[in-house]
Amino acid sequence: MRTSRVRLGLAAVLVLACVALTGCSGVKVPNAQSISAPATTDPWQLAGQTSASGPNGARPGVPDADLTAENGDGGAIDKLALNAISDIAEYWKAQYAKTFPGTFTAVNHFVSWDSTAPRGQAVTFCRGSTFQEVNAAYCSVDQTIGWDRGTLLPELVRKFGQMAVVMVLAHEYGHSVQSQAKLNGFFTSSVVREQQADCFAGVFLRNVAEGNSRHFTLNTTVGLNGVLAAVISFRDREPGASQDEHGTAFERVTAVQIGYTDGASGCKGITRSELQKRRGTLPTSFQPGDKERQLPVDQPDLALVAKSLEQNYPIQPEPTYDYSGVTKTCPKVTPTQTVSYCPSTNVLSTDIPTLAKRAVVSEKGDLFSAMVAGDYNAFVVFVSRYMLAFEQSRNLSLTGADTAGLRTACLSGAYSTRISLPGSEIQLSATDLDAAISGLLSDGLAAADINGTVVPSGFVRLEAFRTGVLDGDTACLTTYK
Repeated sequence: MRTSRVRLGLAAVLVLACVALTGCSGVKVPNAQSISAPATTDPWQLAGQTSASGPNGARPGVPDADLTAENGDGGAIDKLALNAISDIAEYWKAQYAKTFPGTFTAVNHFVSWDSTAPRGQAVTFCRGSTFQEVNAAYCSVDQTIGWDRGTLLPELVRKFGQMAVVMVLAHEYGHSVQSQAKLNGFFTSSVVREQQADCFAGVFLRNVAEGNSRHFTLNTTVGLNGVLAAVISFRDREPGASQDEHGTAFERVTAVQIGYTDGASGCKGITRSELQKRRGTLPTSFQPGDKERQLPVDQPDLALVAKSLEQNYPIQPEPTYDYSGVTKTCPKVTPTQTVSYCPSTNVLSTDIPTLAKRAVVSEKGDLFSAMVAGDYNAFVVFVSRYMLAFEQSRNLSLTGADTAGLRTACLSGAYSTRISLPGSEIQLSATDLDAAISGLLSDGLAAADINGTVVPSGFVRLEAFRTGVLDGDTACLTTYK
């Protein structure tokens, strides 16, 4: 966000660069030492054995795939990777011809390396050395998929679970799919290619969620939340800073969700013109001073946001604001921590010190962080509680996580787009949306109903917010009744 005085935005602490390989996943750590509205409003109405709270990760007792990797050590990480690739290949062998012309050819060459190994133990992958290469990638030169078993994949498992590794390799395999389908030309930008691959990963993840993967299961709460957290962690940390662009967290999550909800045909539709339309007026690169100047989460600037909300979503009578702390009593309502709205008094109360903590996230020593620092992580919670007041003015119910809660998240997304329009006194800056979805995935406070109840699926919470951002408040009011 920005005003004529300052601009809100993420103070990036780490730049994730991509190794110079065609089809890079964008998860390399430099100097490492060791969508449109969803096709359905309920993506969990799936075929097969989908489960919101069932098992997640590798299926026990299933024989390992009959695949090997050059330079592999035969350990648990390589087995995990090869089992994932086997299932991904099996899926595309069966499904490719339903969407794309020609015959699908499976990738049959794989390279594994240990980024923590001495230089003398490094191998060549895609014409480059794997020494200290914390990465996974598809190489179009020789149609090979490679991965770091020393740092990257173990760290993904530790932070986000085994399915994060499956997602990364499904992304890399997606580059092979897009190549065989001839989706792109020589001048197609990297961000289009990468978001197509994100989308193909989403296609395969739905197949897993439906119970059709030989080696893996995916539940649609903890499991899918972990996958989306990994996607957020792979975001461009400084949008617009590199020609090897992969997209913001908001864009990459959107691409995964397009694949998950719309299938391979949705991925085929990700083009330069589609991405430009999806971006609309949303900022996609830093402006001078964005990283250095953040609006403090304090009373004057909360009042500034409140004024903007009242201008964009007027309410009569206007709510009043209490910045001395969250109210402890509100008839028939359980006050929500940090920011709370009381319908009977039409008061929005805020615990400013606690809310301000959301704007500051430490990523020190963390290779992959799904927590995005930034003032909008805090302000979007304040925005969401105002939206409850707006909903009350329209005589809408304020209870129900899957109705009022998701509607509130959606309206918060719609407001976010409004303040990206030219002429708005407060405007989004690059990564504000990333900060918002980071909070929505981690605790979902901006998707809570009046009593603080949230749906357990981060996918659904992010989808609601994304619907508001891309399709506006009318879609919110008609989708989440």
